[in-house]
Amino acid sequence: MSAERRADAVAELAGLHGAFSFPELLLQRIWARGDFDMRDLRLRDGRAVRLRKRGRWNRLAGPDFSDAEIEVGEGAAREVWRGAVEVHLRAADWDAHGHASDPAYDGVVLHAVLFPSMREWTTGAGGRRIPILELLPRLERDLEAHAEEAAVEGIAGRPYSRLREQLAGVPPEVLRAEVERHAERRWFNKVRLAAERLGRLGWEQACHQTALEVLGYRANRLPMLAVAECWPLAAWRAGDVTVEAAWETPAEPWQCAGVRPANRPRVRLAQYAEWVKARPNWPERLVAIGAEWAAAEPTPADTSSAEDLRRARRRLGIVAARRRLSQEVCGDVLSGTRFDTWVCDAALPLFAARFGAGAEPIPSGWAARWRAWNPGDAPEELVRLAREFEVLGSPDAPLAQGHLQGLLGWLAKLAEADGRGA
Repeated sequence: MSAERRADAVAELAGLHGAFSFPELLLQRIWARGDFDMRDLRLRDGRAVRLRKRGRWNRLAGPDFSDAEIEVGEGAAREVWRGAVEVHLRAADWDAHGHASDPAYDGVVLHAVLFPSMREWTTGAGGRRIPILELLPRLERDLEAHAEEAAVEGIAGRPYSRLREQLAGVPPEVLRAEVERHAERRWFNKVRLAAERLGRLGWEQACHQTALEVLGYRANRLPMLAVAECWPLAAWRAGDVTVEAAWETPAEPWQCAGVRPANRPRVRLAQYAEWVKARPNWPERLVAIGAEWAAAEPTPADTSSAEDLRRARRRLGIVAARRRLSQEVCGDVLSGTRFDTWVCDAALPLFAARFGAGAEPIPSGWAARWRAWNPGDAPEELVRLAREFEVLGSPDAPLAQGHLQGLLGWLAKLAEADGRGA
């Protein structure tokens, strides 16, 4: 698909928190990441399908993914097809874009679409039947959650002037309530993603995948997820994968331009290898700690003022919890703000999903720890805004994960609204 058509392929939808847009490019990313349930897949014509390889993401003209490999049918009727995959929001987009008359699409073996289709197949050149796979029923996170997460990932490097205008226009008590509301949504989304991964991958692989994703930072999440998919934790533990082998894995290119040397992906792959060497069974250690914490689940913690936050951190034992996770789970290999990001983006949501808390209200349980935890990696300008507008009551008050996540969620909604021309 051309860049022009990609820009036009956007669905406008109504969500729980207002209208939002869902671009086709986001659906491509979901396919590339395998961010959907791939168990017991069925084509629209009823045949079973197994995705051996989802293909290489093509950002230029032509089909969206090349070099895919799929199994279609069962038993004696099973066939293996190799070719391209085209991804659309709706099955009718194939006709609207004229793909049947474009020779570049003659090699498409699967048409993946988001929304349900009345068709059982797509018609290619010469009347060739291309099977359709619907993705919407396989997404365990709702479309609004996917769209918000994509907006958060897309705001890096953008000016924060729109958020400053919003913050300046509301009284302090309203500002804090809005930060809290957006933080709650961020928590819900993280727990939903964790639950989906646990259901699809199981505990060990979900832990492994989220750890590598966090080590990839924003720029290299996709390649890190490809590494996790290709090389499960058991392979790292057994010494079957080297840093060089992991480096050569992804179809999606590594991004090193603009990335600080300490955060470059090859360095972070080496760090993960060191982590696994120090704690080969780290997911087992993590779940044991989670079980202990679940047995003594804390009551809601108020973090609306600096003193409340300090009191909450003491009661929740944040200092001791950080030390224990760093030593017992990470072997003191992962530290600093990246360690705190891993705790808040991976460990705590996985705990909430594993131990039955689900996407609970923000003041209780696992969310209390998440909200009061030390901030992880956060844009400097976001921290400045939090202090400038005294999110915690004074410019020099300590900040917590919940405050910055709330501001980040608020900024994401503004960025997404701007993208719709609001």
